Amino acid sequence: MLNRKELDPSASPVAAFGERLRRLRDERGWTQDELGEHMGFSGTHISAVETGRRPPTPRFEARADKVFGTGHELQRRGRAVRHTALLEGFEEYVGHESRAAEIRLYEVGVVPGLLQTPEYARVLAESAVKRGAVTTEQAEQRVALVADRQAAVVREPLPLVLAVLDESCVRRPIGSPETMNAQLARLLEFADLPHTVLQVAPFDMGARRPFDLPVTVLTLPDRSLMSYAESAQRGHLERESTFVLPILTAYHQLQAEAMSQAASVAMIEELRKGSP
Repeated sequence: MLNRKELDPSASPVAAFGERLRRLRDERGWTQDELGEHMGFSGTHISAVETGRRPPTPRFEARADKVFGTGHELQRRGRAVRHTALLEGFEEYVGHESRAAEIRLYEVGVVPGLLQTPEYARVLAESAVKRGAVTTEQAEQRVALVADRQAAVVREPLPLVLAVLDESCVRRPIGSPETMNAQLARLLEFADLPHTVLQVAPFDMGARRPFDLPVTVLTLPDRSLMSYAESAQRGHLERESTFVLPILTAYHQLQAEAMSQAASVAMIEELRKGSP
């Protein structure tokens, strides 16, 4: 067939979805226009999805599954496409986080997702859209994921959650003064819970700071350990205890060097005085 673009399903989840859609269409001998008629979309739209120029929407995936009789296959593939807004390894990490007995967090620059208010999370997501880093749909997924993660750790028995925030997390303004004030108030509420510890790692820790990037250590119900660390471009989930134990040791050193919870709360309360 002339001008038929070759598809590489290994290139990305978007490409894999498009290649699978084309194969299903070819098996039935339909043109793109004919498939579009069955699904209620234009042939141009079908072409854009097949060639990866347009990501599928949940509505598109559901219609395709119905037309091809593929159960929920294309909807599952579509979720993989939308999860490209998340760093590698993060989706799997979230699954372990939701059942962990202990969660140890260290974050730099922004308040970690488990402690974010919806408004704060939305500002970060909208900023990513403006930078062209994610689509509007992917931004909505990020905001929804924050809420899902927070709901998942409100369970019995409650997990122990220890959070050490770099001072930049509480001093860096995100959104309006009202948004930042509400976020600081949320941190104070978190610190007041019986199953949490909140500490600030001050700027003057300098070289004594053992981590330069965000890191999380999970203790699972069977007492096995797992760590997750990320850079700007990728995340890494580590399950091998030989590599996780040194990270846990460094986290204990971080806690020892950070401000106490009482001093951290006092700093946050002082910062709130400067906001509405």
